[in-house]
Amino acid sequence: MRTLGLLALALQAQGAAPPEAGVGGNLLRLVLRSSPIAQFVLLILVLFSVVSWGVILYKLWSFRRAARQSATFLGVFRKSSRFSEVHAVCNSLSASPLVGIFQSGYAELNTQLRQSGTAHGSGQTLGATAPQGRPTLRSLPAVDRALLRASAVEINKLEHRIPFLATTASITPFIGLFGTVWGIMSAFEGIGNTASTSLAVVAPGISEALIATAAGLFAAIPAVYFYNLLVHRVKVFATEMDDLSLEFLNIAERNFT
Repeated sequence: MRTLGLLALALQAQGAAPPEAGVGGNLLRLVLRSSPIAQFVLLILVLFSVVSWGVILYKLWSFRRAARQSATFLGVFRKSSRFSEVHAVCNSLSASPLVGIFQSGYAELNTQLRQSGTAHGSGQTLGATAPQGRPTLRSLPAVDRALLRASAVEINKLEHRIPFLATTASITPFIGLFGTVWGIMSAFEGIGNTASTSLAVVAPGISEALIATAAGLFAAIPAVYFYNLLVHRVKVFATEMDDLSLEFLNIAERNFT
């Protein structure tokens, strides 16, 4: 009973003690008193995280803008009776990758029609019955190759900076692990110097070491999620570009071959 009474008094005294700083304060204190190597590792991880979030926010904004303008462009493309009418709105919808596909095919189409001796042949009404001397394409596969080249260019534009997210997702956990291993080595060295294995001696060094692992995961997890999301969006755009290329080729074959 005497022992239980002493334990109760100790717990009561601990509860009456002033509270320690919050988690944020403890974390900041651990970072400030960590070794220069650990601070350098944390700085690298912070830079990776900041740049990756910048890429994420920029790509989300640009993809949303491209999707909105692509929907507008498809509406114009499918309602217009002439390629020249579609070409007239391209400058106002330049963020859409479909515009690049159409302009490449339109340029190749006009080039071939001019070489055949009929300028502005693509202004002909689409789907209408053409007269006897209608303009004809010299090579439909050449138009197809122009569309394929434009598709590759547009996909490269869409994928620009996205690989950095994959790099962040794959490398930051290892950078954090390196910081943790280095911190644990320093903690064990401190144990050897003090010749004590008490929790008060071991805990601060271990907690300092684990901050690097937490920072690495903090940088990697959002990068993995948004990398997969953005890659999926690129695939959706690629599918739309393929569909537009096929529609363009069908219209060109019906009207100019």
